[in-house]
Amino acid sequence: MKAVQFDLSIPRYAFSKAMGKVNSSFYVESPFSCLKLREVDKPALPNGEWAEIEVKYGGICGSDLNLIYLNDSPATSPFVSFPFTVGHEMTGSISAVGDKVTDLSVGERVVIDPILSCEARGMSPKCYECEQGNYNLCQHMNNGSISPGLLTGTCKDTGGSWGKYIVAHKSQIIKLPENVSDLNGVLAEPFACALHAVLRNMPKPGDTVFVIGAGVIGICVIAAIRALDIPCKIITLAKHPFQAELAELYGTDQAVILSHKKDYIAEAAKSLEADILHPVFGEPIVHGGADIVYECVGNKKSLHDSLRFARKGGKVVLIGLAGFIDNLDMTMIWLNELEVKGTFAYGMDELNGEKKRTLQITVDLMQSGKADLSLLVSHRFPIDNYREALSTAGNKKKGKTMKVVFEH
Repeated sequence: MKAVQFDLSIPRYAFSKAMGKVNSSFYVESPFSCLKLREVDKPALPNGEWAEIEVKYGGICGSDLNLIYLNDSPATSPFVSFPFTVGHEMTGSISAVGDKVTDLSVGERVVIDPILSCEARGMSPKCYECEQGNYNLCQHMNNGSISPGLLTGTCKDTGGSWGKYIVAHKSQIIKLPENVSDLNGVLAEPFACALHAVLRNMPKPGDTVFVIGAGVIGICVIAAIRALDIPCKIITLAKHPFQAELAELYGTDQAVILSHKKDYIAEAAKSLEADILHPVFGEPIVHGGADIVYECVGNKKSLHDSLRFARKGGKVVLIGLAGFIDNLDMTMIWLNELEVKGTFAYGMDELNGEKKRTLQITVDLMQSGKADLSLLVSHRFPIDNYREALSTAGNKKKGKTMKVVFEH
């Protein structure tokens, strides 16, 4: 089968890192790129507790682009095994099952929880975090019966959704109800990321929420808050007008469109019923602001804004993928006694007194009609056109791009 794989070597990494700064096409199109379209064998079932899934749609995530453009911190490299087939967002159908899989049948439509924690790795006893349901914080992602990998799409043994077949442990597999479309299902994983962030940092009735970023994750945060019927005010900072339109469609009360001018600060502050103060030099600060800020971008400007627009004693929830951030002014954290909370992926979360995998809560909300993210799929490509797909995913304004998927 054809699959897009990431295969690290220090010479290729160094060349791409240097030349990519001149022209970003070197990350993808150069013979020295770490990214390759290859003919590979289907991944084998590690043991009888695993199943094979034929992928229909495989999504391109912001974390995938971070990887390809070599923005990931080397700190994550012990939890990866090369070469791996990229892709952790998917929908597909069961194509084979191991002899210890009793509740799944060939042909059933499914999504997967891609995190490769203790249960998938056959670790017994489970680590403390897995026992608590926080398997996204598993202490054994580089141990066990399979190779290192934080999740499917970073482990050489599992395959990834940028190939036609993957394997998944039975605990990872979630059946897709008949009334949930494949295009909605391929958004289950990013929606679960947003849902986890909201469930762990729930707005109170009457709160003012500020969502920074109206890409897929930002829209999913809005959709999650509305799916949970939380009566709060949502203001969204969008980079492009088409993103602002989607934010309004999914339930934001107001969208502020980011420009290269400073006027977005005044407009956002007005929406948050806050005041603008001007220091002796430097950018203006905001006095007042949101009860909770969900930061969904992960660059220096968005992180600075997340601290700027939180009220005194407010909370900042970091969902966007931030790596190395130079010269980030952290004054407002201590001056306003802000609570800053990171959030990674998902785990077991509680809703209405019942604790489930966040991915299962996601599918339940989709089944009930509370969440339909299928409108966010803006582009579909065959795997042979992976370069065009990645170019489209990386240039949101040109193609009015939201979610780009591979269609196998």
